[in-house]
Amino acid sequence: MPGDGTPALPLRLGRLLAGLALLALAATAEAQAPVRAALATPHPEASAAGRSVLEQGGNAFDAAVAVAASLAVIEPYGSGLGGGGFFLLREDQGDAPARYRFLDARERAPLAAHAELYVRDGRARPELSRDGALAAAIPGLPAALVELAARHGRLPLRDSLAPAIRQARDGFAVDRLYRQRAEFRLSALRDDPESARLFLADGEIPAEGHRVRQPELAATLERLAERGHDGFYAGPVAERLVTGVRAAGGIWSAEDLARYRVVEREPLRFALAEGRELIGAPPPSAGGIALAQSLGMLERLPWRAADRVQRAHYVVEASRRAFRDRGLLGDPDFVANPVERLLAPAYLRELAAGIDPQRATPSSSLKPAPAWREGEHTSHFAVLDAEGHAVAATLSINLPFGAAFTVPGTGVLLNDEMDDFAADLQGSNAYRLAASPANAVAAGKRPLSSMSPSFIESADDLAAFGTPGGSRIPGMVLLAVLDYLDGQPVRRWPSVPRYHHQYLPDVIEHEPGAFDAAEIAELQRRGHPLKVREPYGNQQVLHWDKRSGAVEAASDPRGLGRPDYLPARR
Repeated sequence: MPGDGTPALPLRLGRLLAGLALLALAATAEAQAPVRAALATPHPEASAAGRSVLEQGGNAFDAAVAVAASLAVIEPYGSGLGGGGFFLLREDQGDAPARYRFLDARERAPLAAHAELYVRDGRARPELSRDGALAAAIPGLPAALVELAARHGRLPLRDSLAPAIRQARDGFAVDRLYRQRAEFRLSALRDDPESARLFLADGEIPAEGHRVRQPELAATLERLAERGHDGFYAGPVAERLVTGVRAAGGIWSAEDLARYRVVEREPLRFALAEGRELIGAPPPSAGGIALAQSLGMLERLPWRAADRVQRAHYVVEASRRAFRDRGLLGDPDFVANPVERLLAPAYLRELAAGIDPQRATPSSSLKPAPAWREGEHTSHFAVLDAEGHAVAATLSINLPFGAAFTVPGTGVLLNDEMDDFAADLQGSNAYRLAASPANAVAAGKRPLSSMSPSFIESADDLAAFGTPGGSRIPGMVLLAVLDYLDGQPVRRWPSVPRYHHQYLPDVIEHEPGAFDAAEIAELQRRGHPLKVREPYGNQQVLHWDKRSGAVEAASDPRGLGRPDYLPARR
């Protein structure tokens, strides 16, 4: 069965060398503590939950519990107790280099899962991995909340969960984003009586201002607060979950829940120019590696001096090559991921050298990835406390409202993360990501993800990035990071116009206004097909200037969030 996530020796050695480099940098300047704590979340009520915990004396990790639990209530289309996520932690150690941890709370395939799970009469049935109980993997978020509070927080779990319990019991007001996501999944929500009862109004999308109350979810959260891990993964809640899933055609067992654990993995660490380091998500995230590869290629190209079209061309060509390599990656407890080779300087130089500065490289013409042996539908937030502890977390239930199946008596809306596996090795998933054997369905396996919570740190500053958006996540983070590296104001990072390329399909998707008519014509002349799409993403960023102690946060104008601050305790 899966191992404990212990990294390979080269990765541990790379982490040691990166730590020594930071230690040397730290000796050249004394960092100023943050002048205030800050939160950047996608919803004002989630920010209020995190703020209240900080005001009670909690640290960034307690606040992360409060924010994640709140989002599980007020953004049922993006995350929830029935889902999972990744938590990137920074533990400040005063004069010593910071310690980073990566908590993998990704969902796991049930033990009865197998490669042919969604095949019927010799043909893959993708709807089975997207709608209903059979689409649900074993949730990881409840375990992550317990882990964060017990090992890293200062407050009891019940204190950090209290805001979410109140929100579930008293209800929250439907907003425009809720209505948009519900419209996308209306048919699936109608198909499940419990989801329709909770999230619709007489079978229709609720009007703005309608209050969604979830008393069963409040009771489940209370049980988690009282009993910790066993409050969800054992006892009455677990029994209801298994009974409800199996009655609806799913394959969960009591053993699936009892065996779920968060895995602490070594964060991805990648040296950047000018004394900076990227600290990001390792497999089972493919997003961190795509981000590191793209930055590594761009450092070998004159992107800073380029005009908008030339810069976009470089970014697209780097992303094309990084997404091609995604097919080599999978759950590190099942697959030998070639991380060191994918990030090797010689390999990145080779990839960058293959980029024609004036012409698009058709994806079909690229050689296969070296044979070395995943939204709007997600939530992201960042927290920095006045001591320098920080969290960047990306949470998901995959498609909006997940599997659109709520287990009766629990209030738990389940994920459809099984679609993030290669359920059909000849096809692609809901994000049109090509399938790969490394990401095939297997019992107890964690599906590959694009979620990319990230820090960039140097002796002078710390920046945190992350967003929902499925396969587009690495590209959104990359564009924000480039704005940061370009010295642009923090408020600009999450609002930069977006474009995306993921190898296949071979097309640049872009937001309205990302390029003007002349720029579109020039990109097309270079051989780039383009496709306009609605605005996407909901990036949340933080910045700590260690030279002055100044702290600034910013939320994506496409969403409802706004940054929140607390004065430092002196």
